[in-house]
Amino acid sequence: MTLRAVVKGVGHYLPERIVPNAEFEATLDTTDEWIKSRSGIERRHFAAEGETTSMLATKAAQAALANAGMTADDIDAIILATSTADLTFPSAATMVQANLGMKSGFAFDIQAVCAGFVFALSNANALILSGQAKRVLVIGAETFSRIMDWTDRGTCVLFGDGAGALILEAQEGAGDAADRGILSTDLNSDGTYRDLLYVDGGISTGTSGYLRMQGNQVFRHAVAKLAATATTAMERANVTTEDVDWIVPHQANIRIIQGTAKKMGIPMENVIVTVQDHGNTSAASIPLALSVGATNGQIKQGDLLVTEAIGGGLAWGAVVLRW
Repeated sequence: MTLRAVVKGVGHYLPERIVPNAEFEATLDTTDEWIKSRSGIERRHFAAEGETTSMLATKAAQAALANAGMTADDIDAIILATSTADLTFPSAATMVQANLGMKSGFAFDIQAVCAGFVFALSNANALILSGQAKRVLVIGAETFSRIMDWTDRGTCVLFGDGAGALILEAQEGAGDAADRGILSTDLNSDGTYRDLLYVDGGISTGTSGYLRMQGNQVFRHAVAKLAATATTAMERANVTTEDVDWIVPHQANIRIIQGTAKKMGIPMENVIVTVQDHGNTSAASIPLALSVGATNGQIKQGDLLVTEAIGGGLAWGAVVLRW
């Protein structure tokens, strides 16, 4: 028998404030049509004043626990993927741990920007396979609205806030591709591309800074690297594109999503797309898409999923899992 990290519950949370593209027309040289044509985004959610990343993450975690029929006492570890933690330290994950009333186990943040949730899933899988945890709560949560330069129309219209979470549990499988749970992972990074997508603030500057991006260069790297990492992960899981029920990509830009699907030979009918409603929520985008896809009946138990993401670093990766 082979140990697998199996999804037992999923949930998400979006802030109440919905910001349509038209809201930017009053302050920027842009239009709803310009934003939609270049990104596919129609609206996004922004956190309220005082609503922190850990608050969003807690609500998503509570939804996932309810979906799994579990309580915080059933969880051994929390991994929170975020680039917008409430404070420099302690981790936002420990704040979620406290909010949930979880008195045992451990919690930590992981930072790989938009690829953060894929990195978090891989780490959660490793904890389960090594026997260090039986149940892991994996969260992606961001408040990117706090690091936007509102004069830069090339970036500020693209991002949104939100959180998604899922619970992985150790279960035995047969050791083949028919098993439920995570079947394979692939992680990559290349720091020589760090100037393509970064925040110009931090401890060394004494400011939180703003997000800066060379959009054309990021796009050029995204499609090739996402298709390659997804293919590698599928090869490791001994599955092919014909076996895949759903691609659940990082929701950055509809053109990147379409380009990656085309390069992989996957029809768009088999791709979960939420970018039109959420914008780019960085590490939260994949768990948000998973939760929305499961909630609306697209993703069903037994479906084979491939998730892939790329973010600042550059960092990118993919996970193959059976729901």
